[in-house]
Amino acid sequence: MTTELESVSDFRERARIWLRDNMPPATASSELKADSEEAWDRARQLQRILYDGGFAGICFPSEYGGLGLTPAHQKAFTKESVGYELPLILNVPTLAICAATLVDIGTDEQKRAHLPAVLKGEEVLVQFLSEPNGGSDLAGLTTRAERDGDRWLLNGSKIWSSGAYAADYGLCLARTNWDVPKHRGLTLFLVPVHAPGVTIQRIKQVTGSTEFCQEFFDDVSLPLEAVLGEVDAGWEAASRLLNHERAALGGTSPYISGATPHMGAEAVSLVELAKATGQWEDSRVREDIGEARAMNVVRDQLIAHVTRSIISGALPPSAGSITRLFSAENACLQTDMAVRIAGSIAATQAPGDPVDTEKVGLDYLFRAAWSLAGGSTEMARNVISERVLGMPREYAADRDVPFNQVKRGR
Repeated sequence: MTTELESVSDFRERARIWLRDNMPPATASSELKADSEEAWDRARQLQRILYDGGFAGICFPSEYGGLGLTPAHQKAFTKESVGYELPLILNVPTLAICAATLVDIGTDEQKRAHLPAVLKGEEVLVQFLSEPNGGSDLAGLTTRAERDGDRWLLNGSKIWSSGAYAADYGLCLARTNWDVPKHRGLTLFLVPVHAPGVTIQRIKQVTGSTEFCQEFFDDVSLPLEAVLGEVDAGWEAASRLLNHERAALGGTSPYISGATPHMGAEAVSLVELAKATGQWEDSRVREDIGEARAMNVVRDQLIAHVTRSIISGALPPSAGSITRLFSAENACLQTDMAVRIAGSIAATQAPGDPVDTEKVGLDYLFRAAWSLAGGSTEMARNVISERVLGMPREYAADRDVPFNQVKRGR
């Protein structure tokens, strides 16, 4: 495995040869449903191939199984990997969010126990953050962990956890102190998904996918070393995790490997769609395609600028909310344009139709999710205004009030 910092050009050439000789074409798993067990098994296998070949965890520390290289090396590999099958479903949340958070706040023992396993495809990590009654107020959560001698007992419920059914561990934010304001009494835990007392239910969406899950915790016993970061300092830990989440969804994360569309924005080629439906010569359609293309160019330039600025320190890590917000808005525009061009066949796909528009219709049904994934776009605007632009914080009636005194609806 690479231990010395080789030049980006040498690394890219080595990656080009290795990919050609070792990775199957991208069409190899095209028939697998993204939320199927087969897709996750395949992703684990591909991740192991990357690890054995010396191309897993390019920006992860070398002492924990990564390569310890730069975002430029990762970008070079991603460009070379276009056209090859890669374990893209492991990017979010396992690699770019959960494993990245482990790098930041995990103990040496936690990093050595989990990061090599993640990079080998042996462990899948997910997030246990949102709650059924929580909305966007993450700090107002009520899932609780209580100290019981040399262990913690976890009780409560989480929801909208992507891929939890296929995971091994979840990063779970729970309340450990009710006598202090809500942000000060939280702790982040590393929870074994298959531990006694953990129940996972899959949620069927309007698209038919069952990617999202709800979890129930009933006296789940956790060892003291399951704490990530410090006890009652879970908000600081969660803030790091959320920075990684925004970076992943906004396209600025150095831990994502392989070419993947930004929030679904390029799932369908508008040019191919226009030609297949006989509208390529329509000036209105061509203007729509031009607008969509311009937005993608702006997105790519924005991602590059924000990434450089965060790395140089010119912008704080929370600036990832800028690209997260823009990518969400752009994803909706791209999806709307696709439906506008496809017309009624976006909803009436049938065998023998001139173009496969099923993806167009499903993307449109799912479009609202892009304004929620990684925190709502409204929350992203708050983060930008308060943490990037330095504007005054939004008023909150429960600020500095002990959580056990905060009035909550039933």
